[in-house]
Amino acid sequence: MIELRPFDKLGGADHGWLKAKHHFSFASHYDPNNMGHGALRVWNDDEIAPNTGFPAHPHANMEIITYVREGAITHQDSLGNEGRTEAGDVQVMSAGSGIRHSEYNLEPTKTRIFQIWIEPTLRGGQPTWGSKPFPKADRSGKLVTIASGIAGDTDALPIRADARVLATTLKAGESAEYEPQQARHLYLVPAAGAVEINGVRVNARDGAAIRDEDKLKITALEDSELVLVDAA
Repeated sequence: MIELRPFDKLGGADHGWLKAKHHFSFASHYDPNNMGHGALRVWNDDEIAPNTGFPAHPHANMEIITYVREGAITHQDSLGNEGRTEAGDVQVMSAGSGIRHSEYNLEPTKTRIFQIWIEPTLRGGQPTWGSKPFPKADRSGKLVTIASGIAGDTDALPIRADARVLATTLKAGESAEYEPQQARHLYLVPAAGAVEINGVRVNARDGAAIRDEDKLKITALEDSELVLVDAA
């Protein structure tokens, strides 16, 4: 089953400095019928104006993955971590027992990100943060795991959840396949382009909530970049 969630029908907010679209219930966009997809709790499509951002604020008991689509995001947290994550790179924060952090766009142009929250397998634990480049050329034509809490995904940034986050770039006409285990919750969003998933067209920034599909065949209808979450 593939449930299409068109971008123009997503909830959202325009704060001036931040334009956000929410694939699931979030903040002032409260939708009790759309609180997540399995362990996937949040998928925000954020556009952040230059020299603005999120001042220091707390998180706990959540795995937070930031996929930078354009521009760069600069991170600081209460553990003393600092880092700049640019387009093509990924950062992960395990909020654990509690952490405060800020995220700013210190670039001269807009920054666009997907921020993905996944519920951890266990609550608590020491908070952590990490960032890693995943060059688009290295994931051209194939799905690459960029964050994971599943054994064997050794090249991915670690998260404390029964989930993995994958990404790929596909040229028009190229295909990639993915075979999930049974009873998994998959959610796919093209950052750019348009793809067909098992015969269902998904345009840029649309969401596709997927259950009970033995195999995904993802075919690019135009040059595309996409992110896929596989969660319990």
